[in-house]
Amino acid sequence: MMNELRIMTIVILFLAFAAGLVLGAFYFIALWRTVKKLPDTPSPLRLMLGSFALRMAVVLPGFYFVMGGEWQRLAMALIGFILIRMILTRRLGMDKAI
Repeated sequence: MMNELRIMTIVILFLAFAAGLVLGAFYFIALWRTVKKLPDTPSPLRLMLGSFALRMAVVLPGFYFVMGGEWQRLAMALIGFILIRMILTRRLGMDKAI
């Protein structure tokens, strides 16, 4: 019984981590695309504010849902979010922008 509970906790925390990766990928790829479109748009402020509102409207409820009232799940999701940021920063770095 106790062993099953530990396995279930590990699975739930891994799923929270994976959800953090997905939320981070959405957030940072959307941010990357927004920044790349800024020079071509007639209204950069509207684009930035609209993009920010959309990204927050997806990511904040996503974290709230993943958290489910437990800080451990939120911590794992945030670790995934930060890790995907580091990965995407290296992958989409300045060398590839030029």
